[in-house]
Amino acid sequence: MDMKKRVTVELRNRKPAEIVEMVVDNCPSTDGEVEGLTDEYTDLQLLSMVNAGLNSLAKLPKLPKLRKLELSDNTITGGLETLVEKCPDLTYLNLGGNKVKELSAVKPLQNLKNLRSLDMYSCEVSTLEDYRDSVFELLPQLVFLDGYDQEDNEAPDSDEDNGPHGRNDDDDDDDEDDEDDEEEGSEEEEEEVGLSYLLKEGIQDEEDDDDYVEEEEDEEEDGVDEEDQGADQGAAVQGEKRKRDAEDEEGDDDEDDE
Repeated sequence: MDMKKRVTVELRNRKPAEIVEMVVDNCPSTDGEVEGLTDEYTDLQLLSMVNAGLNSLAKLPKLPKLRKLELSDNTITGGLETLVEKCPDLTYLNLGGNKVKELSAVKPLQNLKNLRSLDMYSCEVSTLEDYRDSVFELLPQLVFLDGYDQEDNEAPDSDEDNGPHGRNDDDDDDDEDDEDDEEEGSEEEEEEVGLSYLLKEGIQDEEDDDDYVEEEEDEEEDGVDEEDQGADQGAAVQGEKRKRDAEDEEGDDDEDDE
């Protein structure tokens, strides 16, 4: 798919002014220049055109908010003054693998006051003697060249790529907020578990008390039944005794009559 068609696909039914990132890597340009992009992409912050067959930036539209530009593995030799005019807020530029041969080709980048990181690895200019010192002297605003600062300290990802794809302080704040939310959630869960346990224990105690009361009532009822049964048996014995006494008295009366 060529660059122009790919740009159209990347819109995905959105308006150009809504696009923040555009990646058209490995999508060749038919005339060696930027195709498909227009001045309507006013909010674009990242543009990647790696291995797109570009030899010129003359048709690059005005992108006032662009911060990161990936142009590696093309055949660009110069014309970088276009970036000063079209992308004044640029902070990161990758020209690695292009045809830049002379330091004079990158001199226009002096006017990109916010440029902090520049990559020109595998460019012919990087083979020049005192290449690094010369570039840092030519571009005093630069912090990292080919991923390293002047003291050969490697560039952190957050510094080199702190744009749309980068990690910034806001991300750290979000992580801290997430951790706080997790801790609060854990505390709430513990409180709920503790409350559930106490409620369960209270319910169990009430059930045990109810069982104990029922047992006492059953024992009392059994005691009453035993007393009633004992009274009935006593009454029966007394009745039987009276009956025998009456029979004995009748027997005595009959003997006296004789």
